[in-house]
Amino acid sequence: MKIGITCYPTYGGSGVVATELGQELAARGHDIHFISYAPPIRMNPNDPHIHFHEVEVASYPLFDHPPYTLALATKMLEVFESESLDLLHVHYAIPHSVSAMLARSMAAPRRLPFITTLHGTDITLVGSNRSYLPITKFSIEQSDGVTAISGYLLNQTIKEFDIKRPIEVIPNFVNCDLYTRKPQPGLREQWAPNGEPILMHLSNFRPVKRLTDVVEIFALVRAKMPAKLVLMGDGPDRGAAEYLVRKKRLQKDVIFTGKQNGVYEKLSVADLFLMPSQLESFGLAALEAMACEVPVIATNVGGVPEVVEHGIDGFLVEPGDVKTAADYAIEILSRADRGREMGQRARLDAKRKFCANDVIPAYESYYRRVLEQSAAARA
Repeated sequence: MKIGITCYPTYGGSGVVATELGQELAARGHDIHFISYAPPIRMNPNDPHIHFHEVEVASYPLFDHPPYTLALATKMLEVFESESLDLLHVHYAIPHSVSAMLARSMAAPRRLPFITTLHGTDITLVGSNRSYLPITKFSIEQSDGVTAISGYLLNQTIKEFDIKRPIEVIPNFVNCDLYTRKPQPGLREQWAPNGEPILMHLSNFRPVKRLTDVVEIFALVRAKMPAKLVLMGDGPDRGAAEYLVRKKRLQKDVIFTGKQNGVYEKLSVADLFLMPSQLESFGLAALEAMACEVPVIATNVGGVPEVVEHGIDGFLVEPGDVKTAADYAIEILSRADRGREMGQRARLDAKRKFCANDVIPAYESYYRRVLEQSAAARA
């Protein structure tokens, strides 16, 4: 198949999943065309089955904000015509599904079906805003196919938008051959030269990730034992976290790496992963850590309980409960094996439910079903 994929190319869950999906599909022989304003952060430009089409947005004095939605719709149509796309797959409803809907209308009577994948804040935060709710609901209902990344998000979408159409749950995934415990040589010695346990966090540092809670948890752990904290990513809350690190005099024990590629090599040196988010519709970073045999302490919110099983491959706490999270962290890191057995169980659970080898065929099957239904409807 020839598939157009649109996502936010930034360091966030929806963009990461969309990019990984495109690369997994390309490995199976499909031609993938990413359509966005910048190359997705994890895209492999050297794969002959992967192509990037830049959306250029012109600025005019008349516009306070460049009309990206319209420019994206135009580029979608252009790529559809030049590359003979079979379908569009857009990730994150706002504004991508609206652009796809416009592109499909402009392509008529030619057939350009599009699928919308809902990722979380496009439903729970942005889409439910009164300014966007009607257009979000309309674009979901007008999509030729709709998927959600968790059962939680499916239920929230139905509840918030009163959606009557069927929505398929296809979860996030990891390449279990790539995400395995293969530490980058010398990295552990660099970060923890005296063999200290390493706690880790990976995100886009938005307020919903509660980055300062990560630092608070670590401070409580550090008061009980030597340890290091590695913070991968970047975003608006980095300054607040850096200030808190200085305030608690933890500068020598906290490492800010910035945005990283090849995160599996870094995750593989961790002993424990912290994800104290206010809300997660799935928790992709936790899954990536689990696949690398790292136990997870996360919050009992959204779709996280579908990924992390309390007491089996990690622990779940309520948002803001840094004391309980720290107690669990100390319990894990105080074990003779420093949590290795729990980490191995985490990988087994990740492989059982969320391997790309199982999830990608579900997407392929869904694509075929949508194409068949679209053809039948037009006939």
